[in-house]
Amino acid sequence: MANLGITPRSQGFSDWYNDLVVKADLADYSAVKGCMVIKPHGYAIWELMQRALDDMFKASGHSNAYFPLFVPKSFLSKEAEHVEGFAKECAVVTHHRLMNNPDGPGVVVDPTAKLEEELVIRPTSETIIWNSFKNWIQSYRDLPLLINQWANVVRWEMRTRLFLRTAEFLWQEGHTAHATFEDAEAEALTILDIYRRFAEEWMAVPVLTGVKSENEKFAGADHTYCIEALVQDLRCVQAGTSHHLGQNFAKAFDVKFQTDKGALEYVHATSWGVSTRLVGTLVMAHSDDKGLVLPPRMAPVQCVIVPIWGGKAELREKVVAASERLAERLRATKWSDSPLRVRVDAREHESPGYKFNDWELRGACVRLELGPRDLEANQTVLSQRTGGEKAPVSVDNVCDEVCRRLDDLQRLLYRSALDFREANTKRVDTWEEFKAIFEPEGGAGFVVAHWDGTVETEKAIAEQTKATIRCITLDPLDPEDDKPGKCVYSGKPSSRRVVFAKAY
Repeated sequence: MANLGITPRSQGFSDWYNDLVVKADLADYSAVKGCMVIKPHGYAIWELMQRALDDMFKASGHSNAYFPLFVPKSFLSKEAEHVEGFAKECAVVTHHRLMNNPDGPGVVVDPTAKLEEELVIRPTSETIIWNSFKNWIQSYRDLPLLINQWANVVRWEMRTRLFLRTAEFLWQEGHTAHATFEDAEAEALTILDIYRRFAEEWMAVPVLTGVKSENEKFAGADHTYCIEALVQDLRCVQAGTSHHLGQNFAKAFDVKFQTDKGALEYVHATSWGVSTRLVGTLVMAHSDDKGLVLPPRMAPVQCVIVPIWGGKAELREKVVAASERLAERLRATKWSDSPLRVRVDAREHESPGYKFNDWELRGACVRLELGPRDLEANQTVLSQRTGGEKAPVSVDNVCDEVCRRLDDLQRLLYRSALDFREANTKRVDTWEEFKAIFEPEGGAGFVVAHWDGTVETEKAIAEQTKATIRCITLDPLDPEDDKPGKCVYSGKPSSRRVVFAKAY
């Protein structure tokens, strides 16, 4: 660990995470406080996420568009709950020009270039998009309108952490308009299921799906659905949200449509999004003290080939050429409907041991070693990043074996994460036990307990324990969770249990 410069998880999960993100070349700190630089290896993971999600959105009828980065301040004022929810996080543009400093070197803001109306750098795009939707929607024939955009947003965070919470981050945000409340509800649930399937089938991260409490819902929504993941320090990550907005934004921006019977009605809306916080979730869910552990569907390098020539220059050309031929065979092989992502590490001045450690750190799923003796034996030595035995494999069978190992690793990581979540989900009935679970610093897993449904109780619990209601699950984790009882805090009647956790 000292050579890698990564703090072991047992000595500090937060330090381990920060070290790993930097050492594994995912991201770096920026000269702009609170912002990050996403490096190529980290951006490659985000691109894989984008590609998978974009295909899922388009398969369900959505189209991509792009809307301005700047939102007139007056737009945010039109939906009162929405502006209140984001007001403290907004970055505001007040001037449009700089000038040379008359009193010294450098530049200053030109005082004559003040904007007539300030522009907010988008914290989210509901208001600017609904201003356009007003012009696009006239009739029921224009509905449903299903739009997504891939963009950056700014939410002025003071306490930041790479990928998990930064002042600027990348995301997708969907915005849709529908003729009826029921159509919008179906849309919100469709997207929730896409997010769940992506998290579980691609990221190998099991998630809870449910609805947010009134206190935790999106500002301006009728109600909010979410997916919630548990990571290795027993904290929760809100990994994605799908909001049923009702008619709030349609009324704020006067977006009406003519029904098939000739009446004018306000449309019903949804919005939904996931962000680069998914990369942080992926790291914290699976990785270990050696570095990144990535499910194969999310790994930029699924297979790395390390040619070994024992320091003998006359052998280098031979084993590197053989490694490149093997890589081409592998790249011609499809796994999970995509060509295998393969890299040959032919660096001359690094030892094989260094390369092994480096690719473990960077999360390559499978490593193949190829030396002179392996060439003579028509074999390669295969190692799996975690959960598999190192073994020689015939070159004739290596494509099939690599695919089999990737299948195994994808399943293994999901099963391990699910077992971890189940082992760290507790049902609690007394306030004393609830407090004791959340008293230590750090996470405490999922706690399933009765709640009386009031904002006052929810806030009191959060103030005393730092635990919040993560979701009211759509499908109870246990049939008993759906039965009535008494609130763990107030003792008042409760219709069912909800899920509490400390969250990022």
